[in-house]
Amino acid sequence: MIEQLIPKEFCLKCKGCCRFKEMHSAWAPCLLEEEIQDLLDKKIPPAAISSEKMLLLIPEPEGGQYICPFLNRQDNKCKIYEFRPFECQLYPFLIAFRNKKVLLTVDINCPYIAQHLKSQEFKQYVDYLARFLNSAKQKRLLENNPQIIQAYEEVLGLIELDITK
Repeated sequence: MIEQLIPKEFCLKCKGCCRFKEMHSAWAPCLLEEEIQDLLDKKIPPAAISSEKMLLLIPEPEGGQYICPFLNRQDNKCKIYEFRPFECQLYPFLIAFRNKKVLLTVDINCPYIAQHLKSQEFKQYVDYLARFLNSAKQKRLLENNPQIIQAYEEVLGLIELDITK
């Protein structure tokens, strides 16, 4: 599990995560190979996973947006939080491909990030993520799962990652 920066109470009030403007959003979480099997082993319906190894979003009942199939809209909690995907654990940080480089980035639309971007806590967390993501185990994970490296927009590049062995 990745240590979390944002306090749980903040996230549960926000209602920004796990919601998407488009059904086939680049922001929908991509799954690692082992996560797909793990979800299937836990009896998660294969219909929740796209052929591109992404969670398939579902229309929000009120219309206009799409939501993660594992979002409980009543309490804003994740139904699979204990074994949520790597990208969900990492968010609002993302791994992006830009100018032929793999970067650790952050979603600047996250209200918590907007408030804490210049804080010492934020800088320390970015250092933690850099050490974590540059470990041999995580380098292998990223190298073996290129689908989680996306070309996101509206993100702030933080550090370059070296995913080669």
